[in-house]
Amino acid sequence: MAKQKDGFVEHITPQAEDFSRWYTDVIKMTDMVDYSEVKGAMVIKAYGYGIWELMQREMDDRFKATGHKNAYFPLLIPRHLLEKEAEHVEGFAPEVAWVTKGGGEELAEPLAIRPTSETIFCSMYAKWVQSYRDLPVLLNQWCNVLRWEKSTRPFLRTSEFLWQEGHTVHATQQEAEEETRRMLGVYVDFAENVLAIPVVSGRKSEKEKFAGALHTYTMEALMLDGKALQMGTSHNLGQNFAKGFDIQFLDRDNQLKYVWQTSWGTSTRMIGGLIMVHGDERGLKLPPKVAPTQCVIVPVAAHKPGVTEMAEELFISIREAGVRVELDDRDQSPGWKFNDWEMKGVPVRIEIGPRDIEAGVCMTFRRDTLEKAGKPIMGIAATVRDMLDDIQKNMLETARAFRNEHTFAATTWDEFMDRIENGRGFVKAMWCGDAQCEAEIKEQTGVTTRCMPFEQQNLSAVCVHCGKPAKQMMYFARAY
Repeated sequence: MAKQKDGFVEHITPQAEDFSRWYTDVIKMTDMVDYSEVKGAMVIKAYGYGIWELMQREMDDRFKATGHKNAYFPLLIPRHLLEKEAEHVEGFAPEVAWVTKGGGEELAEPLAIRPTSETIFCSMYAKWVQSYRDLPVLLNQWCNVLRWEKSTRPFLRTSEFLWQEGHTVHATQQEAEEETRRMLGVYVDFAENVLAIPVVSGRKSEKEKFAGALHTYTMEALMLDGKALQMGTSHNLGQNFAKGFDIQFLDRDNQLKYVWQTSWGTSTRMIGGLIMVHGDERGLKLPPKVAPTQCVIVPVAAHKPGVTEMAEELFISIREAGVRVELDDRDQSPGWKFNDWEMKGVPVRIEIGPRDIEAGVCMTFRRDTLEKAGKPIMGIAATVRDMLDDIQKNMLETARAFRNEHTFAATTWDEFMDRIENGRGFVKAMWCGDAQCEAEIKEQTGVTTRCMPFEQQNLSAVCVHCGKPAKQMMYFARAY
């Protein structure tokens, strides 16, 4: 187990030395995941899955509050369904895994293991939607998907991963657009107020949009190494799938019309973002709202009279206050336990020993600021709740300050290149909207368009790369 040297966990690679290795060290040493026998597929262990469960709960409550209901659709999708929307199948073709045998016999038609579920949803919507009275349909699915990735990294990009995918059907284009924007807003609220991750939201370029969509909207977060991570997307599918699957309804004017659709999704990739936005040289740093353990109590000199009993009293009072709390009575030294819980990112630690009991206080430790302070034992449950609220707010403010300090504006190509190479973060610049220009920027710099923010700024009249008249401001960054 980890030993401390100069306040740091010795065997976690420093971020400045190798950020990628730091990330791998953290997820392994905190017991979040393990590598499976299947290349590119991870085993999410109890601690990592505990984070996902809390994220699920928070998101699911938000989905239901906006009128959505959960359903479940098949894992296997017949090939003819995938082929009904040409742009969609072309976009996903390289990542699709196929089942060609069942029970030892060749299948009459290959079955795709779902890379996403638009087509299987649409096959059912074509049966279910007949009249304007059937609309809107607001469904969400919690499931796993499989995409045959060549290069994988736990949480960030794996062949199989967990996610939610919303699929909705509407009578008008306006309703579909409102739904697409509304659900992106739900994601933004979740990212900032639950994960304590500030995001930039806006529309993707035509090249970067979801295959088969009319428009794709995204929320983008900035990691501590200066790279962007797409945290969630919401797609206005227009009528592309409706026409491919013949999803029509009889409207109030007695006219037969095609529906308008949306889809939107987030995944376990957000856990990777959580690690890379908040983590430090000691390991994880978890926002209280998604920390499986929000507070841990560590007895000091537990063999002495009254220490264990007081630790148990503290545990009961804090648990009854609705805090996810653990009492660490393992047969290890207090220092070993401190390191272990700091590495796992637990927001609050309480230390209690004979001298503390005599003084009527306990020692508290905040994982976000690394501050220790003596607090009265009387009323400690309320103190812990207040600390958790403050930690949640402070982590968002800290992440937002980092994001703002690493967001730069560029009006010339030289300035753009300097910001990309030396600034380590988002670069805002004007862009012509041309796909060829976008491809050239990526080829020359390794930078991609992240999103056209809803709140536009007019930084200059011309595109930062090609000098043609600018159409919008775009966020650029190197990305995961």
